[in-house]
Amino acid sequence: MNYQHTPFLKPDAHHALQIPVYQSVAFEFDTAEEMEAAFTGKSADHCYSRITNPTVQFFEERVRSITGAASVTALNSGMAAISNTLITLANAGSNIVTSSHLFGNTYSLLATTLAAFGVETRFCDLTNPEAVEANMDENTCALFLEVITNPQLEIADLKTLSAIAKAAGVPLVADTTIVPFCAWSAKDFGVDIELISSTKYISGGATSLGGLIIDYGSFSWNKSKKLSVLARQFGPNTFTFKLRREVHRNLGAYMTPQVAYQQTLGLESLQLRFERVSSTCLELAKRLQAISGIASVNYTGLPGHPFYALSEKQFGPLPGAMLTFDLGSRTQCFAFLNHLKLIKRATNLFDNKSLILHPASTIFGTFSEKVRREMDVRDTTIRLSVGLESVDCLLDDISNSLKEIG
Repeated sequence: MNYQHTPFLKPDAHHALQIPVYQSVAFEFDTAEEMEAAFTGKSADHCYSRITNPTVQFFEERVRSITGAASVTALNSGMAAISNTLITLANAGSNIVTSSHLFGNTYSLLATTLAAFGVETRFCDLTNPEAVEANMDENTCALFLEVITNPQLEIADLKTLSAIAKAAGVPLVADTTIVPFCAWSAKDFGVDIELISSTKYISGGATSLGGLIIDYGSFSWNKSKKLSVLARQFGPNTFTFKLRREVHRNLGAYMTPQVAYQQTLGLESLQLRFERVSSTCLELAKRLQAISGIASVNYTGLPGHPFYALSEKQFGPLPGAMLTFDLGSRTQCFAFLNHLKLIKRATNLFDNKSLILHPASTIFGTFSEKVRREMDVRDTTIRLSVGLESVDCLLDDISNSLKEIG
């Protein structure tokens, strides 16, 4: 199916080409019996927009048609997608195996928030299969990773991890935000549940916050200690049933209709924007290697990068629009940032505008120096999210700033 032509679930009264924004909290029923059926899940009718909404449902359906997923759940941020997923999978006494190379809030969720509820996180080197196997046991409820870590730009072999997870009876859960689904297929590499911050590429230029949980229906949930009883009734749909009928309703983080409308529009230009920004990022990374004052450039699409071959195998020649580079010191990093004229000093990734920050003092700024060292977040690293500007303009801005700081 051409996802640009995903049909509406019900015909629009005015034959609109874009899904209407159903900016309504509640929906009326003709009878009490119809109302009961909607609330108890016996019909697909909408009853309350914290649970389902027609505009959000259309966005979910469009993503499902692109990815070939069994189901898609849209939430109000990438962190909501991660937290709802892990709460669905984990319980007190279970453990999650992952890497310490994670986005700051994801690390904090695992190491602090879930730990307070009795969920253990086992941090290990996911590029070392023996270390992964050694950390998994009968209480492991998920093997979790970022497919390209932020900001370390580390890549683990997904097919190897998938094989380890399947042998242990554990789902492979992957945050794939760095490389969107228009460029590669997570399910082809054994990912069971894909998590995305749709705030990034999908929103179409930082228009809105959002997150996606994509369930490929590929895991046998009878192997899950927590979900095995439900699996007898719901089979491959067990995770989504637990998520949709309990967790996301109780946590109240469903996507709003206005955001779903904006991100539905963002999907229409996703492929074009991704190709432009990632091509610019690759060219910029190549040119930055020759710039005096830059100690090193980190982008997995560069030949010679330690993860280059694996990056190309999993993501093709364009592994996203984020790169990092190192200067001589934290002081130099701050001075460099302060002299930029075009690139915006701001957080977020994959806006239409190029954005830059110093990860150690921002995203990881509240972490201790010891934890930052364990996470390989250096004081000398700058993170750049490449936008739609020309490579020449970006290079000029970076070069001029470096000249200013000597």
